[in-house]
Amino acid sequence: MDKLIINGGISLNGEIRIAGAKNSALPILAASLLTHETVQVRNLPHLFDITTMLELLGCMGVEPIVDEKLSVEIDSSSIRSFSAPYELVKTMRASILVLGPLLARYGKAEV
Repeated sequence: MDKLIINGGISLNGEIRIAGAKNSALPILAASLLTHETVQVRNLPHLFDITTMLELLGCMGVEPIVDEKLSVEIDSSSIRSFSAPYELVKTMRASILVLGPLLARYGKAEV
């Protein structure tokens, strides 16, 4: 393995903001269906699939509240529908992720 050696008297320090990852955010959003409590997810990436997942949850009766810092609060205590609309499902393969939580919590799901 190669090394990068920096010689000098000035230490490096600071902070960087790491962008959220779609591949972890989508399963986390789907998993929010498992609880009656409000779930807070921070540092979501601003991507079409994230927006689609939030719309999908909204169609089921979940109340996602998104703020300007790319955080979302999800209240899934009042789910009204166990079916995902085809118009949303066809645009995102990850929509299948809602099946497990819906089946686990309610015993029924349709995608």
